Parts: sequence; structure tokens; C-alpha cells
Amino acid sequence: MKTEQEVIGRHLTQERQILSSDGYLVVGIAVLLVAVGIYSFVSMPFGVGIVGLWARLTPIFIAVFLFTGLYMLQPNEAALLSLFGKYKGTDRSEGLRWVNPLYSKRKLSLRARTLNTAPLKVNDKRGNPVEIGAAIVWRVRDSALAIFNVDDFERYVHVQAEAALRHIASLYAYDDGEDLAEGETTLRAGMEVVASAMRAELQTRFAAAGIDVEDAKLTHLAYAAEIAQVMLRRQQAEAIISARKKIVHGAVSMVEAALQGLSERQIVELDDERKAAMVSNLLVVLCSDKETQPVINTGTLYN
Repeated sequence: MKTEQEVIGRHLTQERQILSSDGYLVVGIAVLLVAVGIYSFVSMPFGVGIVGLWARLTPIFIAVFLFTGLYMLQPNEAALLSLFGKYKGTDRSEGLRWVNPLYSKRKLSLRARTLNTAPLKVNDKRGNPVEIGAAIVWRVRDSALAIFNVDDFERYVHVQAEAALRHIASLYAYDDGEDLAEGETTLRAGMEVVASAMRAELQTRFAAAGIDVEDAKLTHLAYAAEIAQVMLRRQQAEAIISARKKIVHGAVSMVEAALQGLSERQIVELDDERKAAMVSNLLVVLCSDKETQPVINTGTLYN
């Protein structure tokens, strides 16, 4: 029982190699034929009838026919050859080449290309609107699939890249939050993981067009304009809370060290009430974001 993918694969026109001849050799033969034709016109007497005229013209006609089969390929360039609409093969040789002049030729670049997608407005995993863009490096792997299996492979790449980018963005939240599991990947903090997932997604989508993805990276990531200010205030609040936690934790450690040092060195004996007052004053000094003013106590804590 064949799978659906195997059945579909039978109907795809995949690339196959075709051998071409050295174009320089054919040029030499064609030039020689032209020389023979010219020499026959010059050396042979006229008035030999139609047969003689055709004998003189035949080498020139053959030379012209040979010239029409010549074409040139640059490095990382291929020529798809077809005969009366039937695909015969792909030539990846470099330089001046020659094939049957009846073959129609379509050249195709095999060089790496870069697609910079414009920032797209999509919803992340939480449903928040975000703007996301990517740079994708791709090249044609199978020339026959690229030309015969899709209508316009460059437009196909553009459309599928946008679809993949929207799908990937919906799988991850933009940033950390209380509703996310610990260690869960986010768009902002896990760009390498997101880029790897995007490459796999793109490769799957581009396979039908015989295209390989060489690299894909996010180039733009931001909240959409309508929620950017709100999310900025949220991030600022989270940053302030995190900073306050660290300040308080450090202040408590410093107070604990101060009390322990005073007790071990027996500099002063403090009862619970004086310790409480000292802790309160030290925490105010250490945790305040403004300069503190000293208060001179002329009495005691008990007066």
C-alpha cells in the first residue's frame, strides 16, 4: 500500500542530468563547414544547376544549424533542456556547451539568494500582536522541481516564507511571563531555538519546489505599535520589582553580617528592642533610593 506522499512523488518532474558536448569543438566544425561552403562558391564554376547550388549551400546550412545549439553557462548556473515540451534533462556544465539545436533551453541560477521579509504583524502564543521579520538564505537544489512543479518558484518562496514565519511566531510567547512554564522558549530569549525551528519549517515547505534553506535568522522582533507602550511599562515594572528584590536581599545580608560582627566582637550589647531599631535604620539606609538624613537622638529608646 503506497503512502500519499509516494503517490504524489510519482507525478513530480525531478531533475536528471543530461550530457552536453564541448562547444568549442562544435564551433571549430561549424567554422570549417562555412569555409568549405565559401570555397565551393569561389572555386566551382557557376551554372551547374539546382543540385550544384544545394551542394554549395549545404555546408553553410549545417553550420548555421550547429551554431543554434550553442549556449554558455556560468558557474552555479544550469540549463533545462526540453524537446517539444518534454523535459529531457538539466545541464550543469560550465563554459561553452552544445546540444541538439531542437532542444529549447531555459537557464536557471543555482546561486544562494537572500530573502528579507518585511516586518509582519502576527499574534504570539499569548495572542499579543507582535511584529516579526526574518532573513532567509536559500538556493535551488532541484532545477526541474523549481521550474515544472510550481508556477513561479521565487513567488512561491516568498509566500511560503511568510506563512512559515506566521506559524512559528504563534508557537512561542514574545517574552517570559507568569503563565509560562519555567525554561519555556520565548521569541526574545530563545532566538537560536526559534531560528532552528524556522529553518526546519521552511525546509519542509520548500521541498516541493526543490529548494534548500541554508540559513534563516530573525531580523526584526517587537511588540506591535498599539501595545508597545503598555508592554514597555510592564517590562519596566518587572525590572523594578526584580531590582528591589535584589536590593532587599542584599540589605538583609548586610544587616545580618553587621549584627553578627557586633555580637562576636562584643562591641556593644543590644537587646531585642535595640536590635529591631538598628535593623529598621539600616534597612532604611540601604534600601532607600534617596539620600537619608541622620536623626540625632538626645535621649534613649526608653525615654
